[in-house]
Amino acid sequence: MLLAVPNISEGRDRELVVAIARAFAPWRLLDLHLDPDHNRSVLSLAAPYGSEALGGLKGGVERALATLDLGRHEGVHPRVGAVDVLPIVYADTTARPKAQALALTAAALIGEELELPTFLYGELATAPGRRERAELRRGGPALLARRMAAGELRPDFGPLRLHPRGGALLVTARPPLVAFNVELASDDVEQARRIASELREAGGGPAGLRAIGVPLRSRGRAQVSFNVHDPLSLPLAEIVASVRARAPVAAAEIVGLVPSAALDGFPPDVPLRGFDPERQILERALALAADD
Repeated sequence: MLLAVPNISEGRDRELVVAIARAFAPWRLLDLHLDPDHNRSVLSLAAPYGSEALGGLKGGVERALATLDLGRHEGVHPRVGAVDVLPIVYADTTARPKAQALALTAAALIGEELELPTFLYGELATAPGRRERAELRRGGPALLARRMAAGELRPDFGPLRLHPRGGALLVTARPPLVAFNVELASDDVEQARRIASELREAGGGPAGLRAIGVPLRSRGRAQVSFNVHDPLSLPLAEIVASVRARAPVAAAEIVGLVPSAALDGFPPDVPLRGFDPERQILERALALAADD
């Protein structure tokens, strides 16, 4: 079984996001996370490697392009596409070659047949400056369009211009990471941004830790939003402790799936908003998908 984790630039219309998720069939939906402040949805999907999985990836992206318009999107999360990123995830290193092959084939198919400029990032990046999503997203769709027009950036697949509704797509293959949000007990977004800058790898923090500070207007709080690239070496409890050393913490949130070991020692007095271990523990979710 492989996982796909498309991030959709729509987090307020559940019915629309569910329709897009269904278009990824035969991929099975393991978890769906919508966030109205980020205005973003994260789909956790599973399927066996093969041509049907490839067709499902194209079908899901095609449905998103038909129903979303990036030009009308508002939200606090950085993005350059209606389907912003499409990572293919291997839970076991023995599946890495298949995940890479599927990601590369899907990127080529989507780029050419759907006329959607597609960039490879992470371990599939074709140049050092493309490894980080943040570098490709820098300045949003407007700056990406200018960089493409100037010849500074060429997509790996697809046209040399942004899709009029869908922008661009970022594709990779990778091991599991954890998207983890820590909600401060205040609405001080500048404090959240300072904490993010101190804790992320680029600010001297642990390797593989990415972080941004954002406002949660629907809750009247500020949030430090993390991507933990090596959650087995950096348990989520350590991240909570680092944030707590700088500001009071109200709650935390796991977006999508999480390896069970990443939760070791998690503080019981920090609520995990909406967390369902039966659905979100990676090992349990994959076992259920494999049994079907």
